[in-house]
Amino acid sequence: MPAVVLIGAQWGDEGKGKATDVLGDRVGYVVRYQGGNNAGHTVVTPDGEKYALHLIPSGILTPGCTPVIGNGVVIDPGVLLEELAGLEQRGVDTSRLVISADAHLIMPHHRALDRVTERHLGKARIGTTGRGIGPAYGDKVARIGIRVQDLLDPGIFRAKLEAALREKNQVLVKVYNRKAVDVDEVVEEYLGYGETLVHRIVDSRLLLADALDRGEWVLLEGSQGTLLDVDHGTYPFVTSSSPTAGGAAAGSGIGPTRISHVVGILKAYTTRVGSGPFPTELHDEWGEFLRKHGGEVGVTTGRDRRCGWFDAVIARYAARVNGITDFFLTKLDVLTGLDTVPICVAYDIDGTRHDEMPMTQSAFHHARPVYEELPGWWEDISGCRTVEELPANARAYVRRLEELSGAPMSVLGVGPGRDQNVLIHDLLG
Repeated sequence: MPAVVLIGAQWGDEGKGKATDVLGDRVGYVVRYQGGNNAGHTVVTPDGEKYALHLIPSGILTPGCTPVIGNGVVIDPGVLLEELAGLEQRGVDTSRLVISADAHLIMPHHRALDRVTERHLGKARIGTTGRGIGPAYGDKVARIGIRVQDLLDPGIFRAKLEAALREKNQVLVKVYNRKAVDVDEVVEEYLGYGETLVHRIVDSRLLLADALDRGEWVLLEGSQGTLLDVDHGTYPFVTSSSPTAGGAAAGSGIGPTRISHVVGILKAYTTRVGSGPFPTELHDEWGEFLRKHGGEVGVTTGRDRRCGWFDAVIARYAARVNGITDFFLTKLDVLTGLDTVPICVAYDIDGTRHDEMPMTQSAFHHARPVYEELPGWWEDISGCRTVEELPANARAYVRRLEELSGAPMSVLGVGPGRDQNVLIHDLLG
């Protein structure tokens, strides 16, 4: 069987956990391929239990599924162990979770530098979560990072840490007037993590290749979304990794020719967390309507999400850069009760219409939405399971989104529950 990639097609928080959970009982492996504990998935199980996952792939909640933290992820081991303990306390079997030996570690100096540099940026701040994600990826690219496999060799771990702290402590103390990080304390803490996690550390590339050769489905799950990709997002207001489908191959060690499906997750409206341009953002009662009815609070950050109408320019862009084969449209039910539902079909930039994403950062900052309004609906759609059961205006809205977005709307989310979906096309068909 081939691999399938599940990616966010907006700025993240689109409901990827729900989509992963829908597919989870049909796949043998769910792989998180990038990001860190700066993102989260909310999953509601059939018995109504709600789980907020941060580092651990959503497949942890599916019996028989093997969740894999891939090489493209940066891991804070303390946070990972806390998350595992929380799941185990609720009766979740976590024994199948494995971790790539090549994933990089978030270290105390990464967290310290992340917080202090963001604070010093003032009005130019990016909106980082302060969890050390960016600095960890920076050290990875600079080839001075510390990997999970280094926890297995105390001598190598100490040598790498001492080399890193020779520079990092100078910056913390002399530039930012902060306390230096103590080498011995970190060595003791992290080698303790290594002893706890040693049975989970694997060659994930070989593990996944063998699974595919046996004919098992492998689901590659990204965090964040397309517009937060370090290359293809609204730079510099992005994450430090590649949530797009291209990042799935690099972050998992699966060759791109083994990927046959790319499923893009879209909300029926648009949200984002943190700083940066957002053309359809609403600062009025309709923005508050979406925030309230959609429960728009970040799973990991606890921050209110910025809300706006659906942006078809972004959807088309996501379809193009990811090679999306199917869209999973979430939270259609949130729009119930609106007289009209606007859709952004293009941008006005200094008097010129743009039907596609503008090339430059400056142009995107000046983009103003060009709206098309469709009639709304008042019927409760949370119990709908077929397209025919949806109100006519809801069906028309979905059809228009499909026309504008460039890929079929294969599944519609009509509520937070695992079974609250309208299946139009099989995502693995």
